[in-house]
Amino acid sequence: FSSMATEVAPSDSMGIPKTDFVEAVDEFMKKPENESSEAVIRRFDELHNKYKFMEYNLNTKKTRLKAQIPDIRTSLDIVKHLQSKKDCTDPMESRFLLSDHLFAKATIPPTDKVCLWLGANVMLEYTLDDAADLLDKNLSAAVKSLVQTDDDLGFLRDQMTTLEVNMARVYNWDVKRRQAEKTTKS
Repeated sequence: FSSMATEVAPSDSMGIPKTDFVEAVDEFMKKPENESSEAVIRRFDELHNKYKFMEYNLNTKKTRLKAQIPDIRTSLDIVKHLQSKKDCTDPMESRFLLSDHLFAKATIPPTDKVCLWLGANVMLEYTLDDAADLLDKNLSAAVKSLVQTDDDLGFLRDQMTTLEVNMARVYNWDVKRRQAEKTTKS
């Protein structure tokens, strides 16, 4: 990336390469690694495609987290409700989702244990306190990850804008150079 006036960004931006603004295009194009404007624009375009790929992945992660956070909150609320009913001797009635728009009625006896889906078809039994702690930890990690993903997306958009401006500046520099060559030949 160094040949494209980039450097690795601080570690808080997920290793997204930082694009420096090309202020003096003449001096930038005199660097040995910039043999032609076409080659520079090609390298910039490759980096732009990498940025687009990173943006797609970050948006996918953001969408997943936005769906995951309400599920974790719901599970945590259910565990807290079970904790509040733990000392009660009467069974609790509930309706739970079987599939979209299909609910089943259940009678739940007082309990101090709950089973949580961990993913990959794995379910573990936890005490109510351990389940609440785990869900609290997962919720805070998911919210933190969502904030970091938003920050990374903002940083990435800034880098893409800078890169697009650099591409336009190099292209315009090349157009002016070619026009100057034409006028000197005439």
